Amino acid sequence: MSTATASKTPGKVERLIEERLMKALNPKELQITNDSHLHRHHAPMQGVSSTETHFRVRVVSSAFAKKSMLMRHRVIFRLLDDEMKREGGIHALVLETKTPEEVAIAAQKAPKSP
Repeated sequence: MSTATASKTPGKVERLIEERLMKALNPKELQITNDSHLHRHHAPMQGVSSTETHFRVRVVSSAFAKKSMLMRHRVIFRLLDDEMKREGGIHALVLETKTPEEVAIAAQKAPKSP
């Protein structure tokens, strides 16, 4: 299993996301990127002091087998529901949810470099 975060030092919310997804989904791969700095200028973010509001999350887990993309996303949103409802909590998530088999198939289809 591999995990990666783009932040040098993950913050409290990023660690919480990692902890909950690891526990519930036992992912083969988990990448969490804090993109909050890219959204500071947006109107809804004015006056928000949190530096952990926008995340990109890639999860590769067998727990997603036979689930539609919508169902996979619902699983993650349920796991993070309280943090998304909290004032100054998670404002947005960009999710990529795959099974290990889907990743393997995509790798086989990818063009090989010369």
